[in-house]
Amino acid sequence: MNATDFNKKMFKEIENGAKGKKLLLHACCAPCSTACLERIKDYFDISVLFYNPNIYGDEYRKRLEELENFLDRTGWAKTEPCERDEALFYSAVKGLEKEKEGGARCTECFRLRLEKTARTAAERGYEYIATTLTVSPLKNAQAINEIGEKCAAEYGVKWLPSDFKKGNGYLRSCQLSREYSLYRQNFCGCVFSKGLENGGGS
Repeated sequence: MNATDFNKKMFKEIENGAKGKKLLLHACCAPCSTACLERIKDYFDISVLFYNPNIYGDEYRKRLEELENFLDRTGWAKTEPCERDEALFYSAVKGLEKEKEGGARCTECFRLRLEKTARTAAERGYEYIATTLTVSPLKNAQAINEIGEKCAAEYGVKWLPSDFKKGNGYLRSCQLSREYSLYRQNFCGCVFSKGLENGGGS
């Protein structure tokens, strides 16, 4: 069976009436946002939601500030404020702390973040949601799209399918990160991916 081409599905969705709609884009960091926003910024009225309670300590501040700086410089999207909710992350992944990277712990983390994105979109008048997570070659686009679609349906908004790594999306994100001199992290952000044992910082 052929894998679903979520990048193709995205553009089909745009052609079928999504263009011009309000979209809330969940973003994990500035570098991942670059190529994603470049690809869709001309089709939607976009705001970015930095909801990542998995990111611990000072790493959270670094990524948030870099994302806000990038959006200010480009004007490609607005920001949508949200709280951090660290406790929710630790509750969601309780019992999965020893799971390997990319396993069940990550799945629950994706669900937590996309559910929050969908709920925020419904509460604040957005018609579509999407995520930058699919730009990473280390993340499963199929799983992310399935979770996102379910979360969107639960809150009555629409899911924009994506696989932003397609069409050299990840390469483009690296190029844009260098162009804008963005801080690029080397781990997902959670204490478990970093190999720390006691829950991280503030």
